[in-house]
Amino acid sequence: MTDVAVLGSTGYTALELLKILARHPGVRVTALTTRQTDRPHIASIHPSLTGLFDLCAEDLSPAEVAARAEVVFCCLPHGTSMAAVPELLAAGARVVDLSADYRLDDPAVYAEWYGLEHTDAARMTETVYGLPELSGLPEKIADAKLVANPGCYTSTSILGLAPLLEAGLIEPGGIVVDAKSGTSGAGRSPKLGTLYCEVNESFSAYAVGTHRHQPEIDEVLSKATGRDVSVLFTPHLVPMDRGILCTMYANPTGDVTVEGLIETAQTYYKGKHFVRVVEHLPATKHVAHTNYCDVTYRVAGGKVIALSATDNLLKGASGVAVQNLNLMLGADEAVGLL
Repeated sequence: MTDVAVLGSTGYTALELLKILARHPGVRVTALTTRQTDRPHIASIHPSLTGLFDLCAEDLSPAEVAARAEVVFCCLPHGTSMAAVPELLAAGARVVDLSADYRLDDPAVYAEWYGLEHTDAARMTETVYGLPELSGLPEKIADAKLVANPGCYTSTSILGLAPLLEAGLIEPGGIVVDAKSGTSGAGRSPKLGTLYCEVNESFSAYAVGTHRHQPEIDEVLSKATGRDVSVLFTPHLVPMDRGILCTMYANPTGDVTVEGLIETAQTYYKGKHFVRVVEHLPATKHVAHTNYCDVTYRVAGGKVIALSATDNLLKGASGVAVQNLNLMLGADEAVGLL
C-alpha cells in the first residue's frame, strides 16, 4: 500500500482525483492540503466525498506532506507548484504535478506564455512529460521522480495528431486545432466569464492566438514525432460542465484514405487502454466520466480532419495523473480507472 497526498485539495481536479483514489486498491490517502487555516473536513469542501475519506484539509508545508506520503499530487495553480516541488523532491517524495510549471522545457517560453519567471528552471528539461500513450514515455514515467501531467486541450489534440505525424501522413506545419471545452476547464474559482448567466445559451472563442496550451502542443508533438510541428490553436467555451472536442485540420503529404488513417492510429495505439480509435464521430458524451480518448479521421476538401474527444477532468487531468501514478508504482496503468 502506497501513501499518497494531494496538494491543493479544493478544486475540480482534486475532487476527481480523490474519487479515483478512493477506489484504487494500491494507495492510501494520508494528507490533503489547503491554504485555509481552519482544517475543513474534505466532505465539507466536496460533499460528494462524504463517507469516502475521514480527512481534514490542512495548511501543511511540503516537508510535512512528504513526511506522510511517498507520492504527492500537486493540484496547485500555475506558478505555485514550482515553489513546492523542489522541497517535496528533496524530502524524498515522488511528484505528479498537474500544473503547467514543468510541462515546457524552456524557461523563456514559460515566461512568455505564463508571464512568470520560473524559479526552478534547471529542472524543466529533466522532467518527464506524463502522456503514457506516446512512444517511449511509459518507461520514462515509471522511473521518474517528477512527472508533468499534460494539459487537457493538449492531451486531446496530441492524441489525435501524433499517429499521423509520426507516420509522415500529414504536414507538420499549418495544422489548425479548433477546440471546444466545458466550463470546468476554467477551474472552480469564480470568474466573471464562467458565471452561469455569462455562459448559459452562449458559445464563444477565447484566448485566440494566446492560449498557453499552444506552445505545449507544439513542443510535445515535435519531441514525440521528431518533426518541427506548428499548430494554430483556438479554444472555445461551450455551456456544458465537462468535456473537450478537438477538430483538427492538416495537409496530407500524399494520397490518404479514411481507412488508412484509422488503421495507422489503431496500430499506433495497439495495447493502449485508454485511446479508442473509432469509426463514428466522437462526442463528449461518449467519454464523459471516463478516462477514454476517442479518436477518428475524415478526408475532405483536400484536408485530413482528425477528431478527438475527452473528459477534460479525467483523461485531461486526474485520470491520466493516476495512469502516471500506476506506472510509477510498477502497476498496470488502468488500475482504479476501469
